[in-house]
Amino acid sequence: MLNEIQKANLRFKLVGLFQIRMIGFVGAKLVEYTPEKTVVKVPLNRKTRNHLHSMYFGALATGADVTGAWIAFDLLAKTKKKVSIVFKDLQAEFLKRADGNVVFTCLDGKKVSQAFEETIADHERKNIQLTVMATIPEKYGDEPVARFTLTLSMRYSG
Repeated sequence: MLNEIQKANLRFKLVGLFQIRMIGFVGAKLVEYTPEKTVVKVPLNRKTRNHLHSMYFGALATGADVTGAWIAFDLLAKTKKKVSIVFKDLQAEFLKRADGNVVFTCLDGKKVSQAFEETIADHERKNIQLTVMATIPEKYGDEPVARFTLTLSMRYSG
């Protein structure tokens, strides 16, 4: 029998195979998932490493994207509601070279859940800002290597 994180990771991998293929390409893995918090790890490897031996911007953006949106994707799967989810914008601050396996953390799960429920109730588009922190715990502990601010837009379409 699978535990909750294993079930979530299976759904995560299926999304990476069939819906958002960049998740699978970069080898992203769901490390921790609760209604409040999502943690995703993207390994530094030949697919994600640039010529300077740090992580490509695209791989970093993929990690931030999926970490910020995972709670909404999970709500879609669980509720079967027709809600369109897209990011409107992205701001990034690169603080250090991402020269190791990057762990992305988003603590805005409650905000995502609330906006998801509100858009279903009133059929109005909801835009919320999410913060995703990127760290390399093996090298720098909790010191961030990048900080992302993304605007998640949700609209009920059913």
